[in-house]
Amino acid sequence: MSESGLVVETSLGPIKGRQCEGVYGHTFYSFEKIPFAEVPVGELRFRPPQPKQPWSQVLECTQPALKPLQRNILTNQFEGSEDCLYLNIYAKQLKSDKPLPVIVFLFGGGFEKGDPTVDLHGPDYFMMKDVVFVTIGYRLGPFGFLQFKDPEIKAPGNNGLKDQLVALRWIKENISRFNGDAANITLSGESAGAAAAHYLMCCPLAKGLFHKAILMSGNILCSWAYSPLENVPYRLAKACGYEGPADNEKLILEYLQQQPGENLLKHYINTKDENLNDCLFTFGPCVEPYASDMCIINKHPEQMLGESWGNNIPVLMSGTSCEGLLMFPRVHMAQFLLTELEDSPQHCLPLSLKLKYPADVQKSLGEKIKYTHFADKKATMENIMRYCEYASYKVFWHPILRFIKARTTASAAPTYLYRFDFDSPDFNHQRIKYCGKQMRGVAHVDDHSYLFYGNFSWKLSPETDEYKTIERMVDIWYSFAVQSNPNGCRIENELLNGSWLPVNHTTSSGNLKCLNINRDLAIIDLPEMKKLQVWESVYEEDRQIPTNNSI
Repeated sequence: MSESGLVVETSLGPIKGRQCEGVYGHTFYSFEKIPFAEVPVGELRFRPPQPKQPWSQVLECTQPALKPLQRNILTNQFEGSEDCLYLNIYAKQLKSDKPLPVIVFLFGGGFEKGDPTVDLHGPDYFMMKDVVFVTIGYRLGPFGFLQFKDPEIKAPGNNGLKDQLVALRWIKENISRFNGDAANITLSGESAGAAAAHYLMCCPLAKGLFHKAILMSGNILCSWAYSPLENVPYRLAKACGYEGPADNEKLILEYLQQQPGENLLKHYINTKDENLNDCLFTFGPCVEPYASDMCIINKHPEQMLGESWGNNIPVLMSGTSCEGLLMFPRVHMAQFLLTELEDSPQHCLPLSLKLKYPADVQKSLGEKIKYTHFADKKATMENIMRYCEYASYKVFWHPILRFIKARTTASAAPTYLYRFDFDSPDFNHQRIKYCGKQMRGVAHVDDHSYLFYGNFSWKLSPETDEYKTIERMVDIWYSFAVQSNPNGCRIENELLNGSWLPVNHTTSSGNLKCLNINRDLAIIDLPEMKKLQVWESVYEEDRQIPTNNSI
């Protein structure tokens, strides 16, 4: 294609892309660092995204943007920029007989870190298919989720989600210019990105901007997906040196807006009690204090489920077989997360249940959960793997089950479930990054390695199980994007023990069917279901025990 053919006229102005070749030789077209909102600095820091002003000259979109400003927890270095409101578009073809299905991806990272660029989310594997793939940059940490309650300040929080909303509006309006089908957009995300996608499924403002969703290891019921912390702006300002009044939000805002961005990332202000109440991150989605024209969350996540417009669109949901390995390094840094459970088993419960019960009931229910995962073993560092199993259920798998039950109760729209169980010794980058090569198990986000090419990857032989897993994963996502059903040709050819059907409400025997992805594909009863039923019983008891709002 000629250089002139790589200039696309968008609703805001012309942009120029480039032709690329993926790691396995597939050609595609790349348009990176496309601005969709004004740079959120100065007076715009902490405020909702503002419309991008149009431009007339051709904008070179041939190099990646910087990642959103964040602190690297491994190196303790600051990375990225507040100037991060860009999206990236990768198209297999710019012209075809029919427009191509569109997959939009929201990166994860606990709403405090992450990267939408090719460093972590290269499109090479997806470009083996006829698809348009889009990644979105959004604000993180205090820049994306600091909330001020005074309406006059006009900074009610959830800016990271609002960045995504504005980007989706831009995509809906412009994606046809990149040969994408504006009537067939799949919103996907992993971890925090999956929770963000789920929030948008619950927000009326996002209705019609996408038509199906893929949620990898996350939804709005996960404890980390909602921040109940109070008085965060003052606590952050005080940690940065602010000496003014605690109740003057205008002064606090002005002080924080004048701080270098890195200063706002230096301080961890959560208390030990907040950590024990599942508040591992400081910043994240929260209920907005007043109505606005871009309000994303107007009530607690559990109250949003039943009336979500997204209940009526197809969903592909997933989890990994050892999600809780995510906690392995964190517990080594904060051992009290484990040892507190020995003397205070009530901390096994989610905060939402602790808030409802008196201390004796909390302890009784907490003991029930603790015994499920530790049996007669003590909650000590010697039994850290039992803690990781417990975290798998509390932090990921039980919210997944609750999501599925809510979906199947509220709507007949299909929900497909896969369990990623492929334990590669050297290609599951998330486990290796945080736990080392000596650890085995399929950690939180280990399926990421088989969807995205990045600076952690290398070219594989087509004969390897890792390459075959990439082909399977991409085929599942592509098939779902094309037809709202993940059963593509690879699944149909390789699956030998039945069909992969949408999940319904759990059967009377308590079974829940899923596609298990290992070196082979199989339809199995979800192995976690037996212990998940214990977690379910705790919620069932919630309806029988008199409540008490004291902890």
